[in-house]
Amino acid sequence: MLQPLNLPAYPFKLTNDNGKLSVFDEIRKKSIILTPEEWVRQHFVQYLIRQKSYPRALIKLEGGLKLHGMAKRTDIVAFDTSGAKILLVECKAPSVSITQAVFDQAARYNMKHKVGLMAVTNGLQHYYCRIDHAAGSYQFLEDLPVYQAI
Repeated sequence: MLQPLNLPAYPFKLTNDNGKLSVFDEIRKKSIILTPEEWVRQHFVQYLIRQKSYPRALIKLEGGLKLHGMAKRTDIVAFDTSGAKILLVECKAPSVSITQAVFDQAARYNMKHKVGLMAVTNGLQHYYCRIDHAAGSYQFLEDLPVYQAI
């Protein structure tokens, strides 16, 4: 049984292949093994598209980056129509508490990306903040802005 999240339910295409549950990823256009973190990522992508009006074509999942010489992957990055990054999302499994270490990980990724809006979620709790890279400051937001308001 898949854990209910603190996000709307969406009609995912799930398949069971020899006991391994997969979900069809609309962004990557392929089936992905359904880990607890992937369950959160898929829900949050649908939330961005359906509730916050982020264009599907301007969302990238599991993009690579180099950090201190090591390969890392960002969970979700959304872009504006000019190709600039406008949102970075770090997803964790529901069993992972959103701690300072999780925020630090997202902040390290964002030092490379320099995105002005960041979200951290485990599917149950969601935190949003606006980052002013020039001033070296951030401000937590009550809710994630809709795409048109960014």
